[in-house]
Amino acid sequence: MATTTTAELQATDAPSGNFVRETGIIFRRQMRLNLRNPAWIIIGLAQPVLYLALFGPLLEPLAAQIGADNAYTFFVPGLLLQLGLFGALFAGFGLIGEWRDGVIEAERVTPASRTALLLGRIGRDVALLAVQSTILIGVGYLFGLRASIVGMLIGVVITVLVGAACSAASNALALTVKSEDVMAPILNSIALPVLLLSGILLPISTETGAPGWLVAISDLMPTKYIVTGIRDAFAGDLATAGLVWAVVWAVLLFVVGLWVGTRTFRKENA
Repeated sequence: MATTTTAELQATDAPSGNFVRETGIIFRRQMRLNLRNPAWIIIGLAQPVLYLALFGPLLEPLAAQIGADNAYTFFVPGLLLQLGLFGALFAGFGLIGEWRDGVIEAERVTPASRTALLLGRIGRDVALLAVQSTILIGVGYLFGLRASIVGMLIGVVITVLVGAACSAASNALALTVKSEDVMAPILNSIALPVLLLSGILLPISTETGAPGWLVAISDLMPTKYIVTGIRDAFAGDLATAGLVWAVVWAVLLFVVGLWVGTRTFRKENA
């Protein structure tokens, strides 16, 4: 399949080819690889669904204390962001395998845009994330989630933007370290603090009894504002400052992630 994809990229109009077509070629190849083993979609959902089933019921008696009318309307947005963050952050492991098999070098000798090589892979991750997000919301409804339809759509869009940023950063890291043994501890050291400090599982504020120093550190996390905004959207509050900041941070992370990823792909070609 790699040979076929390389031949398609070689057939693009020289010298730079057709950017949209090149992106589509990479996207289709990546999707075919994933659809051969759709179990990865379920594996990516496993952790947030387990949290939903095992941790969600513990929040129901605390709904009023955490400032929510419905515990799952509060909890599912956090799990949605968790899915976008951590599912996409680990996407780079597949790229290391492709680099080791010579696929990346084969693609880089074609006239294809280096940005297209990255965007095709990000497109794959975004498509899978959109499917997983839809399934997660559906499962959430079975547990008792009740949310604004428009708000849920906005929440999914914000999650996809964050996921695209994480996918780009993950691919950049993969091409930099070229080793699963190095990449895994780096990502794990990032994942746990982000999970806890963003308020994904529980809100971090003085009202909920969190110490001031922990609140101060939490306030430095962009993902805290993103999850707060998604919760506002799910609750139907579409004109809040929290939602505005969520969109701003999601777009900013997407731009930065895309810049870092594209720069790394071009650097690796030098």
